[in-house]
Amino acid sequence: MKILMVCLGNICRSPLAEGIMRHLVQEKGLDWEIDSAGTGNWHIGHPPDHRAIKEAHRHRIDISGLSARQFQTADFDAFDRIYVMDHNNHRDVLKKARNAADKAKVYHLLPDDQDVPDPWFDDALFAPVFKLIYDACKSITDNKQ
Repeated sequence: MKILMVCLGNICRSPLAEGIMRHLVQEKGLDWEIDSAGTGNWHIGHPPDHRAIKEAHRHRIDISGLSARQFQTADFDAFDRIYVMDHNNHRDVLKKARNAADKAKVYHLLPDDQDVPDPWFDDALFAPVFKLIYDACKSITDNKQ
């Protein structure tokens, strides 16, 4: 299974999701590949936000070596599932879809198409966002889907 996590800038939510999912996949011994990307291009090549790195580190997950990249149409070919963090990411990813098969790979990370709040403007959101993402990733790995 190849999974891509997508948020806006690929420096807060999606690198957290990538790190958490990699951690859970390793714990369960699953042979999955995990990556992340952003729909925007502002942070290409940058590491995750220092607050995301710090929150992940509190949970013994190291995301400091990740580097932001932008979502590309070719990602539909490279990944089996693409999990987006919010409705805007969903819309932006679907704009790049070439066909129904591409669209069928795109899912909201949270159940019932809920948004993962963007913690960029509120330091206090990093801990609850981590928990939301962790719980969603755990559900995915528990159900192996």
